[in-house]
Amino acid sequence: ISPVPPYSREQPIFTTRAHVFQIDPSTKKNWVPASKQAVTVSYFYDSTRNSYRIISVDGAKVIINSTITPNMTFTKTSQKFGQWADSRANTVFGLGFPSEQQLTKFAEKFQEVKEAAKLARDRSQEKIETSSNHSQESGRETPSSTRASSVNGTDDEKASHGGPAEAHLKSENDKLKIALAQSSSNVKKWETELQTLRESNARLTTALQESAASIEHWKKQFSACKEENDQLRSKIEELEEQCNEINKEKERNAQLSRRLQELETELQDKELELEELRKQGEIIPQLMSECESASQQLQAAEKKNKDLEDKVRTLRTEVEESKHRQTNLKTELKNFLDVLDGKIDELHDFRQGLSKLGIDD
Repeated sequence: ISPVPPYSREQPIFTTRAHVFQIDPSTKKNWVPASKQAVTVSYFYDSTRNSYRIISVDGAKVIINSTITPNMTFTKTSQKFGQWADSRANTVFGLGFPSEQQLTKFAEKFQEVKEAAKLARDRSQEKIETSSNHSQESGRETPSSTRASSVNGTDDEKASHGGPAEAHLKSENDKLKIALAQSSSNVKKWETELQTLRESNARLTTALQESAASIEHWKKQFSACKEENDQLRSKIEELEEQCNEINKEKERNAQLSRRLQELETELQDKELELEELRKQGEIIPQLMSECESASQQLQAAEKKNKDLEDKVRTLRTEVEESKHRQTNLKTELKNFLDVLDGKIDELHDFRQGLSKLGIDD
């Protein structure tokens, strides 16, 4: 059978595109891609031989050349994949389609072609049986007519008709022998095809059993993967909870950081205030020195005022006023020192609290 169909004899009756696979001859269960991409797959009809073929060519390479017989079966193994066994090619072909609709159309056409091949085979058998029966009837009738002519005819008739009758009988016998030879050859051919189909069925049964075992194996692996997936999901949930806790802790840390910045700002303000108080404290010795000088002047004035009574009263008045101012100044200074001591104590307590807060963090 020529791989590329002669278009004068064969014509395509259905064409589609699919990815072609063949069963691995070593394992009988793994698919081996026969084409790197989707190729054209066509049904061809041979009018002279009255046969149907599935042919696919990838470039210059023929990857499918399968003659369809009535014993073939196309099986859908998934929504987009189908397969059939070819005993003559000693392989199993698989086709992967882009859509389920294309797979359905291909399967329907396969069933139509299979029925047409079955009808063609039945008609061929009927023709062989008819020709065989006709030859047998001709063989049986010819001797009787010869006997009748030999009994009823004269010797001249025997001489004139005996030769053509024997020649006709011989030709009919030759036809009968040819028909019997064809029948025996067809029987042998059918026996060979039957044996091939039995072997193919055995291989398919083995492949089916291996597929069932493989399915069980994949089911176990699926269960194991499902359990592992459940464990991973539980771990992911735990990690998500931990992430939530970490986010909460980060938020608390951010709040503490903001509070620490606020305290540092307050501390800077307190330090500025303390610096101002220190500057004011530096003025106190100057005031004390002024107060002492005033006392010295007062003593000197008192000595001088002993001689000058008139001026003493004035000086006493000034002294009393100076004493009054000094008293007020001392009172203000004392109050200022009390306030300064309180501020220093508050600043000391604040610094201790801030140090304790930093240690806790």
